[in-house]
Amino acid sequence: MGSIVSENPHLVCIPFPAQGHVNPFMQMAKLLHARGFFITFVYTEFNHSRLLRSKGPEAVKNSPGFRFETIPDGVPPSNPDATQSVTELLYYTQKHSVAPLRDLIKRLNATEGIPPVGCIISDGIMCFSIKVARELKIPEVQFWTASTCGLMAYLQFGDLVQKGIYPLKDESLLTNGYMKTPLEWIPGMKHMRLKDMPSFVRSTDPKDIAFNRWLEEAQDNLKSDAIVINTFEDFESEVLEALASMFPNIYSIGPLSLQVKSLPKNIDSDAKMPSLWKENTECLAWLDKQKPDSTVYINFGSIAMMTEDNLKEFAWGLANSGHPFLWILRNDVVQGSSAVLPLEFLEETKDRGLIVNWVPQEKVLKHPSVGAFLTHSGWNSTLEGICGGVPMICWPFFAEQQVNCRYACTTWGIGLEINSVVKREEVCRLVKEMMEEETGKIMRKKAKEWKRKADEAVGEGGSACKDFNHLVMELQRLSFNGR
Repeated sequence: MGSIVSENPHLVCIPFPAQGHVNPFMQMAKLLHARGFFITFVYTEFNHSRLLRSKGPEAVKNSPGFRFETIPDGVPPSNPDATQSVTELLYYTQKHSVAPLRDLIKRLNATEGIPPVGCIISDGIMCFSIKVARELKIPEVQFWTASTCGLMAYLQFGDLVQKGIYPLKDESLLTNGYMKTPLEWIPGMKHMRLKDMPSFVRSTDPKDIAFNRWLEEAQDNLKSDAIVINTFEDFESEVLEALASMFPNIYSIGPLSLQVKSLPKNIDSDAKMPSLWKENTECLAWLDKQKPDSTVYINFGSIAMMTEDNLKEFAWGLANSGHPFLWILRNDVVQGSSAVLPLEFLEETKDRGLIVNWVPQEKVLKHPSVGAFLTHSGWNSTLEGICGGVPMICWPFFAEQQVNCRYACTTWGIGLEINSVVKREEVCRLVKEMMEEETGKIMRKKAKEWKRKADEAVGEGGSACKDFNHLVMELQRLSFNGR
């Protein structure tokens, strides 16, 4: 991992308070701590409480050089175990978290026994931290936890407005073929259509809160001192090159789930990994009983929601495919009610299906029995699928998941897309195509090629390894110059 820095510069890490953001943030923080940085990791009060319930006090226990703090998110009180709305979090943190963050930094700087704050590293959609950093004359780095192609897509939102593409003139454009309009002008991105842009473009409201917040957040990233991205060069080479022409100080250090494997066991502890749900590990023993490449793994992530009809169509599509499956089913995945599967489905699939609430996904995707991944195309899931060498059946739900899905199905050659209106016949057909036909064999081979390239990227001399070393030097420089 290289030499330990001597003066322990202090980094304050502020992830966006959603599962898919805090995971890679913690991985990066652990890597930086191993290189000698003093880390303060900032949770929202809401997520701090959830972590205590799901993993116990060890998840937020301070250790030498690694400590935890909290700030409020400003979101009105709700079910303490429910998934918070990303749009609400964007809105309320922007309004209510500036003063608490400012006060926290000042308090840290006045605390004996810890170094002064040398740099703030904040999530790419928590750009209010840039304002705080500039006020306090502290360097500020953005960590974009999603894909580079997603960031580049958000950076086009202003052009969509100027070109008259957004807002949509009326809702009929969502279904009359207009969404297939090609967008050939996006730097470094091929094969893009309007339907492949982040979900917020599907609005008729010019004042849509989500669209305008993401437009501002993406542009604000370009105002930071550096941008860190959880990706690797081979995977997103063209769009990384295009982004570097707009903002040269970029560090591609992923996949972070592989980077942390280089840490000593006493540092790479699962205790601090921020799972907001209790994980079921018994599923691994169940997978041990399945044949190689025989099982479909289904997980729509921590935020995606669906209708009861969607749920039933997915269920019967899986049942009719005849393949074993491991399905991760959050209680809150169905809008407005609990996720309840038909008794007939449960009876029919009891000998070849396992349904649980949450699992250690990285371990599941590396299990030899898993042959396909039915996913919402979130970035962490996409990278973990790649690291497991598993092809994907994509049902994008939200934000830049549409972009990731398009790349999986075209540029990366590892994905098949399910229509947003779920039909059991299509689910069954795509599962069979991926698990039984030549298409699936080709995609499985391609996924294993990407796995090899990801391993090479984080290995000694690989692109991500080099970029992480450069990031360490840059954070040292920023921290010491900022004092």
